[in-house]
Amino acid sequence: MIFIAVKFTVRPEHSASWIERVGEFTSSTRAEEGNVFFEWSRSVDDPHQYVLLEAFRDGEAGARHVESEHFKTAMAWMPDFISRTPEIVNVEVPGTGWNAMAELSPRG
Repeated sequence: MIFIAVKFTVRPEHSASWIERVGEFTSSTRAEEGNVFFEWSRSVDDPHQYVLLEAFRDGEAGARHVESEHFKTAMAWMPDFISRTPEIVNVEVPGTGWNAMAELSPRG
């Protein structure tokens, strides 16, 4: 599985509407064959930073994502909305998605 984490720092005037702005990109990516997950979170330390966690079944699925029209469209408009170059971690990991954490579970 290809696992990717990306930190996007958004210009302050766009940070409140970022999730809405990436909505079509998000739904199109989630619909891709080979997408395992595509999830946005907002930083608790920086209100203008969003973290995207995404995974693809394999390198081929990841390559198809980067070649998709919705990816190209997002890359075309995003430079006007971010305040710095995103930071990324991109690794291949064993598995097919999220696993249960062995050290913790709810009581009762």
